[in-house]
Amino acid sequence: MVKLYMVRHGRQSAGFGESLDPGLDDLGRTQAEAVAKVLAPLGPLTILSSPLTRTRETAMPLSKIWKREPVLEEAVAEVPAPAGLTLAGRSEWLGGFLAGRWPDVAPNLNAWRRRVVGKLLGIQEDSVIFSHFVAINAAFAYAMNDERVTAFSPTHTSVTIFETDGKQLRVLEKGEEAPLARITVN
Repeated sequence: MVKLYMVRHGRQSAGFGESLDPGLDDLGRTQAEAVAKVLAPLGPLTILSSPLTRTRETAMPLSKIWKREPVLEEAVAEVPAPAGLTLAGRSEWLGGFLAGRWPDVAPNLNAWRRRVVGKLLGIQEDSVIFSHFVAINAAFAYAMNDERVTAFSPTHTSVTIFETDGKQLRVLEKGEEAPLARITVN
């Protein structure tokens, strides 16, 4: 069985409705250093990262410790917002989407979820994956057979551990969770 350590990125310098690709703020950089120290004894393992700045910056400290470059993986990137939305519109859309259920979302969003899960099922060696709130929720909800888009609220740099045999995805350990009202989602 393959273990997958899915890490939510550190706290970003701007929210979903403020910037398309923010980096980490000072606290986020501190969180990235801390999670690297926690994960360091596991490896070196393969490191995958969403191509977005906040995930790449979160992966950087672990990458330096293990002397391994992260593989940029679009399949674990942020959920795609509908085209043409303003930044404020993105934030409003996200709020409604997060309150929804997978059977009720647009077909392109279910296709995105299938790509996230398919990527995780296809990984053949223990790996650390730096990703996003919704992508982690997509995997978690799939593994738990939960129809909610937001099945739990992983904090910044929480680590959710999955196991896969290539056919099934199982949650071994849910990452640290915070009340949804306290989190900036993206």
